[in-house]
Amino acid sequence: MDEVTISAMTEADYDEVHALWLTIRGFGIRALDDSREDIARFIRRNPTTSVVARQGGRIVGSILCGSDGRQGALYHVCVARECRRRGIGTRMVSYCMQQLRQMGINRVALIAFTRNEVGNAFWKKIGWNEKSDVNYYTFELNDKNITRFIGEEHEHS
Repeated sequence: MDEVTISAMTEADYDEVHALWLTIRGFGIRALDDSREDIARFIRRNPTTSVVARQGGRIVGSILCGSDGRQGALYHVCVARECRRRGIGTRMVSYCMQQLRQMGINRVALIAFTRNEVGNAFWKKIGWNEKSDVNYYTFELNDKNITRFIGEEHEHS
């Protein structure tokens, strides 16, 4: 089995990372925010904090990570299904947190959909705390920025 390497994500990784996202059941892809252009802008703003995991030259995991200068945030944390439970996600999270610490960031936040059982179990296992004392609000500035959930296109809740 090839060794897994962890490195900073670049704009050139977009096609392969996006293809990985499309394999992750329940993953939410936003029409605009997850476009090539918007991810490139995010990486330019946060050039050292996002990460990819490669095995045999293939991207098998990724995290978008950034900071507003006060708090860090993790987005789109994923590992290919066949590569899970081998420490790849934990290594990627550690990479991101190290980069944020070097920037002087003291707190990191993320959002996990409540129905994402695999993701929520991962975060609890590696010691993250679920917040129950806050409300999370959003306001869409562009109604074209819809979220499509992978693997759920034909399911009804």
